[in-house]
Amino acid sequence: MPGSTRRVFLSGALALSIGPARAATAPLRVVASSIPHAEILDFVAATLAPELPLKNIEISGDLRPNALLRDGDADANFFQHVPFLRSEEASMGMHFAVVAAVHVEPLGLYSRRAKSLADVPAGGTVSLSNSVSNTSRGLSLLQANGLIRLRAKEPGVNATLDDIVENPKNFRFVEIAPPQLPRSLDDVALAVINGNYALEGGLEPARDALALERAEGNPYANVLVTTEGLAKDPRVLRLASLLTSAEVAAFIRNRYRGSVLPVRPS
Repeated sequence: MPGSTRRVFLSGALALSIGPARAATAPLRVVASSIPHAEILDFVAATLAPELPLKNIEISGDLRPNALLRDGDADANFFQHVPFLRSEEASMGMHFAVVAAVHVEPLGLYSRRAKSLADVPAGGTVSLSNSVSNTSRGLSLLQANGLIRLRAKEPGVNATLDDIVENPKNFRFVEIAPPQLPRSLDDVALAVINGNYALEGGLEPARDALALERAEGNPYANVLVTTEGLAKDPRVLRLASLLTSAEVAAFIRNRYRGSVLPVRPS
């Protein structure tokens, strides 16, 4: 574990007792999911900026990183895409600052029972995320691959299961928590899994997915988020610059081999 990065593993309802936001010379407390976000932060701290005061708080369980940011228990987080953030802001009644767009984790279609989408059995169960934005994202991927057809929606409006107007294979749908999606593979015909949870579940999206989202024009880039009050903090700006650097893009390409895609072009 890099000397300049300290990971704190949390689970369940365990509270962070780290205190309020502190001076710019104090460690920048960044809440990150383990793969690939915490690994990318480790690379930054160990290789690009060992002088940067960074405390990487790696989360697991049901903690809500945006609530930790709101409550002053963290200074930034790195785990989400903008559509998810906007839904969180609406439910929390506040606005956060997006300071860097770093990478895309392509949503994928996976199956243990079929080797191609054509082989997915009719009447099978499809599992997908129970978060509003990722449900919509998963339905869009199913539609893009000809498995369902959705009712036309205004741009920016999330699709729901009620918007399915054609379901030629008579799929049944079940919405579950995103971290549980890889575990659902033994029980469903097809699972729509977020890239980071696929990696955490031992899958290699570029190899194992029957279909993946395209990177071009993808609105689901994972972003570094902070409060409006810290958006111009020198530590935040430095980290944002590093996360969008050519060095981090190369690290992402080399480590994840197409399973995670940097926003920065080659």
